[in-house]
Amino acid sequence: MSEFTGVLLTTDASGAAMAARQGMVVVIVDLIDFSTSLEAALDAGAAAVWGCAPDTARPPVEVNPYRTATLAARQALELSNGQLILIAEPRLGSDEQRRSTMQTALRAIADTGAQVEYVLPNLGAETAKMADFQGKVVLGVTSTGGVAFDAAVTAGAPCVLTGTVARTLHHKGLQPARRSARRAVVAARQYQCGIAVVAASANSQEDILAARLIMQEILSLIR
Repeated sequence: MSEFTGVLLTTDASGAAMAARQGMVVVIVDLIDFSTSLEAALDAGAAAVWGCAPDTARPPVEVNPYRTATLAARQALELSNGQLILIAEPRLGSDEQRRSTMQTALRAIADTGAQVEYVLPNLGAETAKMADFQGKVVLGVTSTGGVAFDAAVTAGAPCVLTGTVARTLHHKGLQPARRSARRAVVAARQYQCGIAVVAASANSQEDILAARLIMQEILSLIR
């Protein structure tokens, strides 16, 4: 279709940043568990999802968790009375341990006047059962998917999305992949650009295989 400039598969935060600089819609696929947690949050009624880098992240491309968290917080002020739900690591740690990994993001949220309602563990679909996500803005602060999402935002992507092939609250089989693909196609048509599906880690075969399946679903929609 004429509104698309291409669909590609890439990996890592560096691939996300490269695609963003080319003006593409970026779809982050971190199957275990960042993108599955955020897709489950959308399934549970979240208004929007974001990702940003934790304080310890040192990727080979620029990230700006303060700015990215600020953007998420501003959207929360518009959409959800300033309430954000944060998803973070360690999965099995305490709330205090999770907060300790993201002081930059927490400072950004506080500076906007928004508030953190919950800090939940990054557990994939199970995370969506731990709070009421309806109408909320969600920010995932994680070391792989969150970093890749942050890199794409920082590099200027017109739109950054998540994608999964794992089951969520109400979708299973091929439904999650098709849902992710449809959202990417709608965004690409809106911005009249291409789509980059990013496996968040080149060392994760599950991310690469999931990203490839989502890309195939995108291609089936646009051909």
